[in-house]
Amino acid sequence: MHSQQVMPLPNIDSKKTPVIHKILVVLAMMTVMGGSLIGLMTYINLGYSDTFFNDWLMSFLLAAVTVMPAGFIIMALLTHIVEKWLPNTNEKKRNIIVGLFMAITMESAMALSTAINNIGFSSQTALFNHWLEALLAALPLGLTLMIITSLTIKPKIERFLKS
Repeated sequence: MHSQQVMPLPNIDSKKTPVIHKILVVLAMMTVMGGSLIGLMTYINLGYSDTFFNDWLMSFLLAAVTVMPAGFIIMALLTHIVEKWLPNTNEKKRNIIVGLFMAITMESAMALSTAINNIGFSSQTALFNHWLEALLAALPLGLTLMIITSLTIKPKIERFLKS
């Protein structure tokens, strides 16, 4: 009889994803999604000019430090609430619900931060009008991005961030 010693397989689950990788993935998502939406909103607010990229960058940075971090917290809370209220609904349907609410919430907040950055507070009427125009113009893109994200990327990102 041969006595074979079996080497244990390495536990793949024991390797944690480095935090820097998680941060880079989140920043990439923020840049692609938020950057494109804020670019559209900046264009709607101001049109295209020599200062467009600077105006876009300032609006993006404002949203990146205010709206986007709040969005991640809201999405986590909303996901938890939807899972609790709709436990028998499949994950894809719950993700669509979360995606729709997130698109509307984030679009409204990004349109407001972009309008504040581009228009300022000198006229409440102008601020409201620019907010509304940017929101309505970017909402179709935001809804499309959020639904695609909710159905394809969100489950993978959640698993990745938990790893």
